[in-house]
Amino acid sequence: MSQATDVAAEDRGQIESVSGPVVTAVDLDARMNDVVYVGDEGLMGEVIEIEGNVTTVQVYEETSGVGPGEPVVNTGEPLTVDLGPGMLDSIYDGVQRPLDVLEDKMGSPFLDRGVDAPGIDMEQTWEFKPAVEEGDTVEPSEIVGEVPETQTIDHKVMVPPDYEGGEVVAVESGEFTVEETVVELDNGEEIQMHQEWPVREARPVKEKQTPTEPLISGQRILDGLFPLAKGGTAAIPGPFGSGKTVTQQSLAKFADADIVVYIGCGERGNEMTEVIDDFPELPDPQTGNPLMERTTLIANTSNMPVAARESCVYTGITIGEFYRDMGYDVALMADSTSRWAEAMREISSRLEEMPGEEGYPAYLAARLSQFYERAGYFENINGSEGSISVIGAVSPPGGDFSEPVTQNTLRIVKTFWALDADLAERRHFPAINWDESYSLYKDQLDEWFEENVSEDWPERRQWAVDVLDEESELQEIVQLVGEDALPDDQRLTLEIARYIREGWLQQNAFIEVDQYCPPEKTFQMLGAIRKFDDEAFEALEAGVPIDEITSIDAAPKLNRIATTPDDEVEEHVEELKDDIETQLRELY
Repeated sequence: MSQATDVAAEDRGQIESVSGPVVTAVDLDARMNDVVYVGDEGLMGEVIEIEGNVTTVQVYEETSGVGPGEPVVNTGEPLTVDLGPGMLDSIYDGVQRPLDVLEDKMGSPFLDRGVDAPGIDMEQTWEFKPAVEEGDTVEPSEIVGEVPETQTIDHKVMVPPDYEGGEVVAVESGEFTVEETVVELDNGEEIQMHQEWPVREARPVKEKQTPTEPLISGQRILDGLFPLAKGGTAAIPGPFGSGKTVTQQSLAKFADADIVVYIGCGERGNEMTEVIDDFPELPDPQTGNPLMERTTLIANTSNMPVAARESCVYTGITIGEFYRDMGYDVALMADSTSRWAEAMREISSRLEEMPGEEGYPAYLAARLSQFYERAGYFENINGSEGSISVIGAVSPPGGDFSEPVTQNTLRIVKTFWALDADLAERRHFPAINWDESYSLYKDQLDEWFEENVSEDWPERRQWAVDVLDEESELQEIVQLVGEDALPDDQRLTLEIARYIREGWLQQNAFIEVDQYCPPEKTFQMLGAIRKFDDEAFEALEAGVPIDEITSIDAAPKLNRIATTPDDEVEEHVEELKDDIETQLRELY
């Protein structure tokens, strides 16, 4: 049955031409961004251009077999998502159709066209616990009750932000479906657990604040050198095989966010299959429960229709904003924004728009800005505080960071984690290049690290940066004349930099104790290397040959601190520092 059958005749048009995912229709009364159903099969699409009597639609499904003369039906509504309990532990396509529901409808994992399903189960009942009483006055976005959505997350039921609010005249507790009224106001407004919201419109907030708390990732190079704030933006650019997806999956698993939204935007099907298979099996390091209990996955692989790829990032960030309004910290991973930009480029070329650099549309920078600007640390309308941290992977062709998507992303985000193919080839993971990466959040996060880890955090981090910078300069000389031609103090600097790189910056995801490194351990590990630096240079000044300094028994243990259990690392590091001091001072 076509979606068009229950729509008035005056809301109909007909197809004039079809060009891939772009369909032009005539005689269709529509507005920009209206959702329409195209053809006899009722394929879902969105109005993207109106010129006179001709309306251009991008279709979210494969258009083969669709021809001129077939109907186009306007719903009169923009593309929206269903918001309510049941979104966690769900896997959606780019327009929030639940893949498991579509598979049940089809009886096959290969989906037919024209099949639709709501984003949340409208028939499932949830236990609603009111947070208001009759006679209370409620405002837009105010929390009126809770639902235990998963074992770890309580879903806050809110007054929709576009309601007026008013006095509560009736409130119910018990088991309800998401479409049943749980709170009724004196002005006739009825509040359900289900809301709808247009994906291209940011949900309203009271104030955007400066973030001052880090999103702890458990990755030493990120937390130690290039931290990301809760509510911050980050880009992970890198060539094929350098570890973008693995880095994002590690962040999804270990970052101290309450909610994770993972958007697979145009990635290879085998990678997305791996994510879909693995995530339900992963234990949540924070609770021990399945990680999916606080995760929403949006799977839009490279063989899916290009228009749905363009919309999937908006679907994901709207879901994230809904949980932010409840007062949660949300981490959103977009893998990758390059595929999203390529979808925009394809649609733009079919619209015959004037191309910009490398064929991308002229509004590429504006679209990227609109997406990343929806991140932030916010004071919500209901008085709670929540954040959305957006981490976008970028896949520059050939690893060329000068291409338009990477460059435009760089102008927007404040954290840049540059992946390096050479490091990946040397099996140095995470393969993040410390010379090219940066974080503009360091200064505003230092106070948190000083209060919660150590007041020496900024100074110790800067020391590590200085050593790595000096090593980079010395490596140019080494390539010309060899390391043996350097003076002893510079050779010692290279040795200490090697311990920073191999013992501190490298992390082994296959060793359970090293998958996640708390900030305290990150600080203590660097402290042990710093102790070796101090004692080694004192020994060198006392006339001890460099070969004797670097061959002490304690030195190789610097590379093995990472495998020490977190609760034993402080004692282990103190013992190692004592050994370093004793063994080096015995030499002079």
